[in-house]
Amino acid sequence: MIDFQDRVAVITGAGGGLGREYALLLASRGASVVVNDLGGSVHGDGADASAADAVVAEIRSMGGTAIAEHSSVADPEGGAAIIESAVDTFGRVDVLISNAGILRDRTLANMAVDDLRSVLSVHLEGAFYVAMPAFRVMKEQQYGRIVFASSGSGLFGNFGQTNYAAAKAGLVGFMSALKLEGAKYNILVNAVAPIAHTRMTEEILGDQAEQFDAASVAPAVAYLASDAHEHTGEVWSVGGGSVSRVFTALCEGYFKHPDREGPMTVEDVAENVADVRTEDGYIVPFSLRDEFAKLGPKLYS
Repeated sequence: MIDFQDRVAVITGAGGGLGREYALLLASRGASVVVNDLGGSVHGDGADASAADAVVAEIRSMGGTAIAEHSSVADPEGGAAIIESAVDTFGRVDVLISNAGILRDRTLANMAVDDLRSVLSVHLEGAFYVAMPAFRVMKEQQYGRIVFASSGSGLFGNFGQTNYAAAKAGLVGFMSALKLEGAKYNILVNAVAPIAHTRMTEEILGDQAEQFDAASVAPAVAYLASDAHEHTGEVWSVGGGSVSRVFTALCEGYFKHPDREGPMTVEDVAENVADVRTEDGYIVPFSLRDEFAKLGPKLYS
C-alpha cells in the first residue's frame, strides 16, 4: 500500500475542488498536510479563511493531521509564509502540489491587462513563489516531490482562455527545466492536466460534469507525490477514469546539409512541408540536449 507516513505535504488552493481532494487523500494515507487557501472567489476576488479551515476540520475528524494556511500565492511573501508554516510546524516539506488558480476568461480582443496579470500572478508566478522556498528545503533534505497543475487548455488550447492557457503552458516549461535541477537531489517534478467538475469548470463541462468527479483525479496526483514512482518531467492528463501521458515530440523532419547542399531557402521549406510535418519517426526529448543529439549525426556524419 502506498502511504505518506512521516511525509509533509503542502497543497495550495486546497480549500475546495481538486485541492481538497488531494489533501483528504494524502491525509488519509498518513501525510501531515498544510492546507493553503486564500479563500477568494473563482475570479480571485476577496478572501475567506473558512475554506481552508473546513478542510482541516475534515482531515482532523477522520484522525488525520493538518493545519490551515491562508496566504496568497500571488506574492513572494505569501509563498515563503506557506513553506515557513510547514517547516515551523512539521519540520520539513516532502511534497508540494501547486494547485491554486483563478479564472478571468475573455477573448483576447476583450481582455483587460488586469485579466492577464491576475491569472499569470496566481497560476504561474504563484507556482514559482511557493516552489522556490520549497525546493530549497527539499534540496537540503535530498528528497522531494513536486506536482504542478497544468491544464488541457495550456496543452491544446481552449476558446476564450488565452491568459489561462499561457499560464498553464508556462507551468509545463517550469516543470521541464526544474526536473533537471532536482534530479541529483532526488526531487521529482511532474505536472497533471486534470479534467474535473469544480467551481472553475462548471460552465465548461456542462451536462458532462457528473462524469468528471474531482475525487477521481486525486489517485494519480497522489501517486506522483509518493515514493512509489521514479518518473520526472512528465505531464499526465487525468479525469473521467483515464490517466494518460501527454508529451512533446520532435519529428524527423526535413534536413538539408548546410555544407554539402548549401543554405536552406524558402523554396526548400515550401517543397518539403510534408516531411517537416510528418509524425513518423519522432523522438520524445527529455531536455534541450536531445534536440542537438538528433542533429549531430546529420551534421557530422
